[in-house]
Amino acid sequence: MIERREEVAGIETYWLEAEGPANVLYVHGVPNNADMWRPFLERTGGVAMDLPGFGRSGKPADFAYGIEGYARWLGEFADAAELGDHSLCVHDWGAVALAHGAIRPAAIEKLAILNAVPFLPGYSWHPTARVWRTPVAGELLMGMTTRPGLKLLSRRGTVAPGPMADEFIDQVWEHFDHGTQRAILKLYRASPPDVLERAGTALEHLDVPALVVWGAEDEFIPTSFAEAYAEALPGEARVELIEGASHWPWIDKPEVIDLVAGYLRT
Repeated sequence: MIERREEVAGIETYWLEAEGPANVLYVHGVPNNADMWRPFLERTGGVAMDLPGFGRSGKPADFAYGIEGYARWLGEFADAAELGDHSLCVHDWGAVALAHGAIRPAAIEKLAILNAVPFLPGYSWHPTARVWRTPVAGELLMGMTTRPGLKLLSRRGTVAPGPMADEFIDQVWEHFDHGTQRAILKLYRASPPDVLERAGTALEHLDVPALVVWGAEDEFIPTSFAEAYAEALPGEARVELIEGASHWPWIDKPEVIDLVAGYLRT
């Protein structure tokens, strides 16, 4: 697997690139980075970047950390990485890749959506996000976050007893600096429910086959939004609810990796 660094739209950008039978762009969410996609890349090939503000990419204070800002930047990244026609796989805030201006719909061949932030009507932010969206309280919570605290909070992200594995925690904590904390706060504060809903108007242009995979025990985003995503997409969409799995369904059920990779390869 190749690690690449290049300036994209004025931001030093890190990404992983793997050879394989499929050309897939993987887009991570909060608080992750490209490393979470390594087992998927090994099976399919493709590209996974650290979004601005996350991982090893640049974290400038003046970047537009919102849906539109990320969408514009992703359009630039698709050109810089010379993706051409490709499939798209998103998780959590990786949904920014579905917004207007992100990636030309005509270039997308297949779509996989995994427990994504709903660009749909009717969503209310979960308790942690509501604190992040609150000035001063959000900064205090970020400032008090420690690795043990992050590990304790990770219990909400898995169905298995106890916190998530150290490997997962380390991937996040290694890069959870002030720049990432600032990016998270700005992103959530720029995204009230009506902004999420407006972003979802872009879904009607994604007339491609889609697979919607959802951990059925997700405490952050209800399973009803899996069906809602499928209904909002104009193409054929299949929904797979994964029992015994939470927000990162492949962590609880590793077979989800083969499910998604198999779909993207064919």
